[in-house]
Amino acid sequence: MKMQDAMEMARRIRTNIAQVIVGKEEVIDLLLAALLGNGHVLLEDVPGTGKTLLAKALARSMDGSFRRIQFTPDLLPSDLSGINFYNQKSGEFEFRPGPLFTEVLLADEINRATPRTQSSLLECMEERQVTIDGVTHELAGAFFVMATQNPIDNQGTFPLPEAQLDRFLMRITMGYPSHQEGIDILERYSSHNPLLELTPAASAKEISEAQQRASEVHVTRDLLGYIVALTEATRKHPEVRLGASPRASGALLRAAKGYAFVQGRDYVVPDDIKAIAVPVLAHRLLLRQGLNLGESREAGIIRQILNEVTVPAEENAKGKQVD
Repeated sequence: MKMQDAMEMARRIRTNIAQVIVGKEEVIDLLLAALLGNGHVLLEDVPGTGKTLLAKALARSMDGSFRRIQFTPDLLPSDLSGINFYNQKSGEFEFRPGPLFTEVLLADEINRATPRTQSSLLECMEERQVTIDGVTHELAGAFFVMATQNPIDNQGTFPLPEAQLDRFLMRITMGYPSHQEGIDILERYSSHNPLLELTPAASAKEISEAQQRASEVHVTRDLLGYIVALTEATRKHPEVRLGASPRASGALLRAAKGYAFVQGRDYVVPDDIKAIAVPVLAHRLLLRQGLNLGESREAGIIRQILNEVTVPAEENAKGKQVD
């Protein structure tokens, strides 16, 4: 697949999702940037803002397998990965794959599962494989996890540990619609559900090829230095106990490439990095005790750092790709 063909495919998916999600173009772009950046997304917001609907719209826009899991406290790791069961007819153990063996996985209310079940996602999200009874099973090449959680409901929940949060390329907040968008939502859904009318805009194979093309987006050495400077600044901030790691720098690079690709460019500009800095870095910060640990304070720190770190000249962004 050529670069321009892959960009056109991304535009088709964006248009498809916009038929269902009203007024959230930036959120859709971030979601596609994460997908093309070969990462996973945590959708975090209050109930009723469209988190699950967004995930379903993306899944329907891809001609691949889709599984949804409602996370609950009694969910076991084997409920996700599958089990080896004894087949009495053959006299042998056979593997029955679980819902992880799909291309798009929606983990609804992920923080309602126990830490044991949450940790079972670590290997599959990072390495695209699952090990069961000592045997490693490969997952789909375009394996993509979208998890949702409600940040204000703490009863019966198990907060995701830092290691689990770090597996998500982005944490995206939907936000409430504007007054006009609220009217548009009521009009659009008053007589039918547009989600049911969506048709696939890309195959799983095309998504994998587009991910490869997105990884080839040009990034100059100046912008690589800008990415590293941003993550280093989080480690020096007086309100941060644990700043962004080198893995976070890599996540910022992948997300910036994906975002530039969604915008129809084969090179990254500083504004791409600024656009994805909060969703990529905020959930990776651990603030000092006694401070507000909510997303708003973490995001505020990232925005403060963006204002303080020197931005490279944009005219240098079209230079040769750095190996």
